[in-house]
Amino acid sequence: MPATAKKTTSKPKSKAPAKKDGKAAAAKPENKLAKLGLHNDMDLALHLPLRYEDETTLMTIAEASMRGLQTVQVEGVVTKCDVQFRPRRQLIVTVGDDSAQLTMRFLNFYGSQQRQLAEGTRVRVRGELRHGFFGAEMVHPQYKVVNEGAPLPDVLTPVYPAGEGLSQAYLRRAIASAVNRLDWSDTLPDSMRETLKLAPFESSVRLLHNPPPDVDEHALIERSHPAWIRMKFDELLAQQLSLKRAQAARRAKTSRALPVTGRVTAELIKVLPFKLTGAQERVLEEIRADLRESFPMQRLLQGDVGSGKTVVAALAAAQAIDSGFQAVLMAPTEILAEQHFRKIAAWMEPLDVGVAWLSGSQKKKEKTEALAHIESGAARLVVGTHALIQDTVQFENLGLVIVDEQHRFGVGQRLALRNKSINPADAGSTTVPHQLMMSATPIPRTLAMTYYADLEVSVIDELPPGRSPIVTRVIDQNRRDEVVERVHAAALEGKQIYWVCPLIEESEALELQTATDTHAALSAALPDLNIGLVHGRMKPVEKQIVMEGFSRGAIHVLVATTVIEVGVDVPNASLMVIEHAERFGLSQLHQLRGRVGRGSAASVCLLMYQGPLGGTAKERLATMRETTDGFEIARRDLDIRGPGEFLGARQSGDAMLRFADLATDQWLVEKARDTAQALLQHAPDIVDRHLARWLGGREDYLRV
Repeated sequence: MPATAKKTTSKPKSKAPAKKDGKAAAAKPENKLAKLGLHNDMDLALHLPLRYEDETTLMTIAEASMRGLQTVQVEGVVTKCDVQFRPRRQLIVTVGDDSAQLTMRFLNFYGSQQRQLAEGTRVRVRGELRHGFFGAEMVHPQYKVVNEGAPLPDVLTPVYPAGEGLSQAYLRRAIASAVNRLDWSDTLPDSMRETLKLAPFESSVRLLHNPPPDVDEHALIERSHPAWIRMKFDELLAQQLSLKRAQAARRAKTSRALPVTGRVTAELIKVLPFKLTGAQERVLEEIRADLRESFPMQRLLQGDVGSGKTVVAALAAAQAIDSGFQAVLMAPTEILAEQHFRKIAAWMEPLDVGVAWLSGSQKKKEKTEALAHIESGAARLVVGTHALIQDTVQFENLGLVIVDEQHRFGVGQRLALRNKSINPADAGSTTVPHQLMMSATPIPRTLAMTYYADLEVSVIDELPPGRSPIVTRVIDQNRRDEVVERVHAAALEGKQIYWVCPLIEESEALELQTATDTHAALSAALPDLNIGLVHGRMKPVEKQIVMEGFSRGAIHVLVATTVIEVGVDVPNASLMVIEHAERFGLSQLHQLRGRVGRGSAASVCLLMYQGPLGGTAKERLATMRETTDGFEIARRDLDIRGPGEFLGARQSGDAMLRFADLATDQWLVEKARDTAQALLQHAPDIVDRHLARWLGGREDYLRV
């Protein structure tokens, strides 16, 4: 910025009262930088612009007036500066050059601005020029007082992500100062960088902070410029290195080998009322091989809705039990956890295997008994909810942890369960249980490579035989009466129906009210049917009574909120109605639809929507109509939402990528993965420097 130019913002700063002690410290700019994660010079250098403003050129006011609604920069002398009070108090400043005049209009201003913009002052003004009642005008433009002949910047002006109380001017100064102090040695050897066809690190960072006026602006905006490619690659490389180090650290820990597939395993396979699919056999062998090792298994089991993950988990638990250890299965909701318990207990208890149930809603006596059975080892398999991670839960010899719908748990919760020591005598040692995570939300390959690079991934890509296909139809909410008639006809044919009420993010109370109202309306419209209701506010015992009634066929129609999204298995349910389907995400719609089609009857899912639909809602509903393939749905969901929303930053525990975009940068992910492997094998010193540069010792990417 030229020394003769004084930058001024158009909006006044609020005058806050003086702060003391901690409040004053929090107000310091360096503390505000820390809130943005900017702790050192490299953090600042890698705080790259969101966009750029072109202050390198000037045009006359007459030329600018012919450009239409574009951001332009002009320079002139103030010819008039007044405060007007109609229609509201505002500062009106007239600026002219040799070609024409324009009006600057400030609806919020300080008295000092009126003095600063006194008649005869030369100003450089930048903003969107409009044609108002009094001619050309700019509302709240940026401006600065300049001397005649003040030079223009020779680079584009960066605009940075900023927190509250951090001005662009302060950020620009802090970043420029940091850039001048840095060690710019490249973490990639020249030969490797040239093979990968990457730009040098220093020139890339400098260009992104101060791009010359002749730069390809489209490439900058689209982040396809070689400088952006280098930033994306380095970021992905740091992530891959960190994940692979996490994998190596895991392998440095020890677990008890669980090598035995004996009586429990053999008898469980015999009592199963079905034959395992080829895909189930394949992933089971992958899990068995991991359990035989003396370092902890960290495997993600993916399988579409209804693919049979539960039986694979039960057989993995059987191997732990045969080997003399306990196994635990944790699920995110009580309905899902209880369904697992009932199903697995029905298989295991006839084999003389103690199975314990633990949940937050249990009565004190039941919970005390369960805790005693777990600690004594009488319970060889434990199934439950978050209650399992409480300090009061002690295992005799825990060998295997299974986490269902793992993305629904926070990192801390998964870690707390994994850290339940195999044996109290092992406390403080590096011995940890094996861990199997399960997800019915398929993860696209690119995402798995990026965020799960430290995990082994098994995929059940085959549905059990005899499963009926699900036909999905999209129907306008105005045809609700027709839908009610269809529900009635299906119930009279002996079929059972789910009616899912809309997701109302703003209010759980509204969501409950909607479910209650829908239940009342359907009960009135269909008096000859038994209509059940289940929602998240019900007591567990009340939900259990309703779900049991639906399972045995006593309830024809189950009105529900999304508490039935996962785990509910009623083979006779073959029709699902989802109200206001446009309010649901793709993954949730797919999970809900998976509650039908679990028997031999042809199944239908009706997606009722309220028009008009936005573009994203249309994409989602079209996807649901076109495919039932969970992996294809996951791929499209990633395209629509992006990785941050898809994974859920809070649950994943990963810092989301700032620069790379998995929808467009898959080719870079693969290059980064291969480069990471090579560096870890042959250049550990480079690995240390690269991770220090990009993560600053904060390896947030470790997964549990």
